Formats: sequence, C-alpha cells, structure tokens
Amino acid sequence: MKHDDTDAAQCAARLRVAVSFLGRRLRPNGHRTGLSAAKLSVLGQLYRFGPGTPSEVAAREGVKLQTLTRLLAELEAEGWLLREPHATDGRQSVLSLTRPGLKRLADEVHEREAALASVIDAALSADERAQLLAACALLDRLCESYGAEGERKS
Repeated sequence: MKHDDTDAAQCAARLRVAVSFLGRRLRPNGHRTGLSAAKLSVLGQLYRFGPGTPSEVAAREGVKLQTLTRLLAELEAEGWLLREPHATDGRQSVLSLTRPGLKRLADEVHEREAALASVIDAALSADERAQLLAACALLDRLCESYGAEGERKS
C-alpha cells in the first residue's frame, strides 16, 4: 500500500468515527420531541428536494418503500406532510411539506443548530472555528463525490 493510501485510509477511519459520534449527538430525541431521526430525515428531504413520490423519497433515503409506508402515514396523520394525487400517474401520489411540517422542521433544525453553536463557541477558538468551516467545505466535496445511492461517482 502506498503512503498516500495509508493517509487516506487513516483519514477515512478517523472521519467515520468523528462523524458517527457527532451524528449521534445531533440525532433527535424522539421521546422528548415526538420527532424521530427518520421523520426528521424525511421532512428535511422534502424541504431540500421539494415534493416527491413515496418511491422517490424511499430511494433518496436508501430504504425500500415498504420501510417508509408507516412513517409516511404517521407524518401525514400528524399534519406534517400532504399526500396529493400525481398529476399524470393515477397509481402514484406526491408528498409535500405542510406549513406545520415546515415550521416543525425549522424549529427542530434551529434548536439543534443553536445547541451545536453553543458547544462550538465554548470549545473552539476563533482560529479553530475557521478550520472547522474549511473542513465543512471539504466534507461538502466528499459528499459531492458520492452518487445518489451512496456509491462513489466514477
């Protein structure tokens, strides 16, 4: 193995651990808020990508449609998403955020970002915060290097 490969492997291992740990800390506490990580992910996806069919949502989540069926029904029953008939395919429906769903998502994201900002402010110097922002740009580039299914783009 070349030296560069070892450095990349070490970076990958360290990054995986750090991102996993941070992800667990940022994950919603469904018992407290009623909004599980899975629900938050679906709401966030509908916000980022706009309305979509349940199959499209499942594909972007990387799960089978059957896995999301109950969760989508719960979100709809709770008034956070709207299911409307597809304009051209009567077998399909289109999911979109409702105003309460958008507000709930915004409130949840704001709360998590405020908590993280507080930790960043307490734990990192101004120079370290600048380094963290630069690292975020690198993470964005890494994300762009993966395809929709989480596979590396060629």
